[in-house]
Amino acid sequence: MAVKSTTALTLADWGKRVDPNGKIDKITELLSQTNTVLQDMPFVEGNLPTGHRTTVRSGLPSATWRLLNYGVQPSKSTTVQITDACGMLETYSEVDKSLANLNGNTAEFRLSEDRAFLEAMNQTMATTIFYGDTSVNPSQFMGLSSRYSSLSAGNAQNIIDAGGTGTDNSSIWLVVWGENTVHGIFPKGQKAGLDHQDLGENTLTDANGGKYQGYRTHYKWDNGLCLRDWRYVVRIANVDISDLEASTPVDIVKLMIKALHRIPNRGMGKPVFYMNRTLNEYLDIQSLNKASLALSVKETEGEFWTTFRNVPIRETDALLETEARVI
Repeated sequence: MAVKSTTALTLADWGKRVDPNGKIDKITELLSQTNTVLQDMPFVEGNLPTGHRTTVRSGLPSATWRLLNYGVQPSKSTTVQITDACGMLETYSEVDKSLANLNGNTAEFRLSEDRAFLEAMNQTMATTIFYGDTSVNPSQFMGLSSRYSSLSAGNAQNIIDAGGTGTDNSSIWLVVWGENTVHGIFPKGQKAGLDHQDLGENTLTDANGGKYQGYRTHYKWDNGLCLRDWRYVVRIANVDISDLEASTPVDIVKLMIKALHRIPNRGMGKPVFYMNRTLNEYLDIQSLNKASLALSVKETEGEFWTTFRNVPIRETDALLETEARVI
């Protein structure tokens, strides 16, 4: 399975569409390099100025066997509408004019200085994808953990309990990205990805109230997450980090196999595993004792990536090791 998306558009794909020269916008490229989720996550333009409304089928019509000369009663399917809202992520970058001019190439220097701001926005975006909760912070969008948070909920069959009972737990996620499963959204009529506005030279103020001339840049990123079909996301919850050093640690491989079998049809999109650095390390260690593990390293367009049963494994530091127990 190729690591590159072929149908739904990633941010890099949207960047090519916006640039008339067909080149990837530098900022969009930087975002994809530092946020592994963006390498896989397709984005769809919302059908609302503030997000995206989806009609989800909640019930199927009935079908009836019949005899000759006997009819059947008509029936119909049932649907519900779900609205996913976008959040507005913004920041301002300010660079001293004299410092920028000393470099010789002011534009390139400013972009290099702005990398820190882009990284901060990336980390915030990645964290919100997994942990965003509008009931706690209304300015965010709803992330995955807040949608898969209870073992007694309607989607509990897609939450696998790894057995951890403390507060040093983490999660492994299996997400099947696709236009009909789960994808990113941006407001109707707006730009996909991060909007960059050069505000030019401004009079800036330091921490002590002093004035100086500098350059100001505004970064704005309106986005959200749309879960069209909850069956195409699996959360392996309650993975006890401290238990990984035990003589009989939790079997990560077994849990990942279970997750794969929770997905109705992997062909509906692009399946990807997400885990943090610690769990990825212990997965490698456990694979040494499993000759038949189907863990392999592949290469696409010069990029090397690890797969489990042909499903890419992404390492993301956004996934915490301090999750509360999911019950």
